[in-house]
Amino acid sequence: MSPELRQLFHEEYRELRPRAPMPEFHVRFRRFTSLNTTIRLREGKLYVSLSDLLEAAPESVLRAIAHILIAKLYRKPILRLHADRYRRYTQSEPVSKMAEHIRQTRGRKRILTAKGRHYDLDEVFETLNRRFFHGLMGRPVLTWSGHNARRLLGHYDAAHNTIMISRVFDRPDTPRYAIEYLLYHEMLHLKHPVRVKSGRRCVHSREFQAEERLFPELEEAKAYLKKL
Repeated sequence: MSPELRQLFHEEYRELRPRAPMPEFHVRFRRFTSLNTTIRLREGKLYVSLSDLLEAAPESVLRAIAHILIAKLYRKPILRLHADRYRRYTQSEPVSKMAEHIRQTRGRKRILTAKGRHYDLDEVFETLNRRFFHGLMGRPVLTWSGHNARRLLGHYDAAHNTIMISRVFDRPDTPRYAIEYLLYHEMLHLKHPVRVKSGRRCVHSREFQAEERLFPELEEAKAYLKKL
C-alpha cells in the first residue's frame, strides 16, 4: 500500500470518526472480475480490497471510495458528493468498457443446459425470435439456473452473451406464456443494451418498454410471477 493511499484512508476515517482511535489499515488492489470493493474489520484492523481496475483512478475517486467504504462499515451517512463522484467515474464509458472486458477475460460462467425436463429454452427462443424479431436475432447461450432461484428469475449477461432462466419455472404446471415472457424480456436486453446517460445507467429504455408491451400475455405473465 502506498503512503498516499494510506493517508487518504486515514483522513477519511478521521473525518467520519473524529474521536475514535486510528486503526491499522491494510489496503490492496486485487484481480477481481468486476469493480468490487470490500472492507472488513478484524481484531481492530481494517482490511480493504479494491479492484485493480481502480488503480488508475484519480485521487478524488479513491477518496470517495474510502469515504463510502468506511461510512458503510460504521453505518454513517454517505456524503452525496462522494457517492456522485464514484458513480460518475465507474459508469463512464471508458471504465464501463474496461470492466466489461475484464468480466469477459477473467470471469467464468457456469453453463448447464437449455433443455430442461419440461421446457427447452432453445425451442422457446426460436419461437419468440420468429414471432417478434423476424428470426433475425442471433441466439445467445441459453441455460437454466443451477438451482430454483426465486429472486433472480432471469438474467442476460452481456459479458458472456448468456441468458439464464431460473429452474423454478421448469415444471409442468408453469404456463408457457410465463416462460416466454421471461425469455422475451431478456431478449429485449440483448436488443437494447444498457446505456449510460448523464452519468446514469438506463436499463429499461423507452424503446425497451415499448417493445415489452407488445407481448400479448404481459399482464397474465406478471400476475403469475408475483405469486412466486
